[in-house]
Amino acid sequence: MIKSMTGYGRGKLEENNREYEIEIKSVNHKYSDISIKIPRTISYLEEKVKKEVLNHISRGKIDVYITFINNSAEARDIKINTEIAKVYINELKNLAKETQIVDNISVTEISKFPDVLTIQNNDQDEELLWNELKKCLTLAIDNFIAMRKQEGEKIEHDLKTRIYEVSEKIDEIATYSTGLVEEYIVKLEQRIKEILKTDIVDQTRLAQEVVIYSDKISIEEELTRLRSHISQFIELLNKEGAVRKEIRLYYSRNES
Repeated sequence: MIKSMTGYGRGKLEENNREYEIEIKSVNHKYSDISIKIPRTISYLEEKVKKEVLNHISRGKIDVYITFINNSAEARDIKINTEIAKVYINELKNLAKETQIVDNISVTEISKFPDVLTIQNNDQDEELLWNELKKCLTLAIDNFIAMRKQEGEKIEHDLKTRIYEVSEKIDEIATYSTGLVEEYIVKLEQRIKEILKTDIVDQTRLAQEVVIYSDKISIEEELTRLRSHISQFIELLNKEGAVRKEIRLYYSRNES
């Protein structure tokens, strides 16, 4: 079964107010070359993602794009920078005193000043996030493999159609080649009769000439070799796993 080395797969998952989206793309490549783009907040999971992808995709130039949006409440931590807030308050009081305006400072107003109120992302449990991310990754990989399989089936069908056409042509050539010998026998016998001006032909001598001619024009060995190549090619197409390298090695060894 042939699988194309080019493919695309996408997975999307929303769980516990966290959104994951993963895209996997690949093109032909001699070896395995994987590139992963992952948000900084979960970059520590990159190696696990890489291993999981390579467990299912052995070769190709593979690009993995990961989007992660964390909307869960437990992921947020509100921090108040008390020291900066005090600086703002003191400066505002001094300003009020110098300008003789009413000192009416509220906490709400202070919180709006830069760097007073910050929202930080808490570090989530690594195992929890990985389990969620892996679900999304599995969806993307399954879709990716399905597409590669679908494209591979089309390629296999095309190759088999072409190889069967070649096989039919080989049979036609074999039939034509056999007819050449029979045609030669008739022409040779007629030519001998014309030259010797007699209807009596030495059949033994004629047979010897036919054998010599048949040996010269014989392509039986080449036809047998072609049939063998076709048979082995179809066997490789029907094999499970990566066969592109085997096909290339086989025909590089048998080039004439």
